[in-house]
Amino acid sequence: MTEALYLSDSYLASCGSKVLQILDNKFAILDRTVFYPVGGGQPSDTGLFIRKSDGAAFEVINVTKSSQAILHEFRPKDPNAFLSVGDEIECKINWERRYRLMRMHTAGHILSAILFRKNILITGNQLGVDKSRFDFSLENFDREEFQKLVDEANREIAKNLEVSTFYLSRQEALNYPGAVKLASALPPDVLQLRMIRIGDIDCQADGGTHVKNTSEIGKIIFLSAENKGKSNRRIYYTLNP
Repeated sequence: MTEALYLSDSYLASCGSKVLQILDNKFAILDRTVFYPVGGGQPSDTGLFIRKSDGAAFEVINVTKSSQAILHEFRPKDPNAFLSVGDEIECKINWERRYRLMRMHTAGHILSAILFRKNILITGNQLGVDKSRFDFSLENFDREEFQKLVDEANREIAKNLEVSTFYLSRQEALNYPGAVKLASALPPDVLQLRMIRIGDIDCQADGGTHVKNTSEIGKIIFLSAENKGKSNRRIYYTLNP
């Protein structure tokens, strides 16, 4: 199993690592990684592998996670360079992109918490660097009323709330207010849940990357809304700055 360093520190932008396996000449499994794999509506990190022995660079263009491993899809900058099992490398993520997604992710948790309090059910989400979206179930959508919810989320963000991580056993999570539905939806073999707490506004199971304080987020800007069918709405938001 690859040690997922991003779970304990979202601010790690690089780490030393060793190549354990190469699959199809384009996927690498490492002993440890700072690269976040796509999941939970958050895109994967991108970046570079730098081989320590000769400085050869390999672009990391996508990262995915299976039940067994974290797979880093890579391509050499020099077509004559080949990554091999046993290579010692430096992993470097595209930090500007990662940090933008961290800010988007924490902002999304706050906005979803506000919606949840209004009994608006979130049915899907997708984070992006330029804009992110939420899908939710709501029969009657009023843009002005929704803007008020965004304003409420921004007031929470302005409180400079601490964002913290802790772990609960599956049974503890089942008894934890607000996490019951998330915990019960997980496969039976998931015995421990990583929880993200944002002040007193939100606490939920989550495997993504987040900022340490809401002061880092900026301001949520409501961009647009779409009707995706009966009682199914989609909204887009971005951050300023």
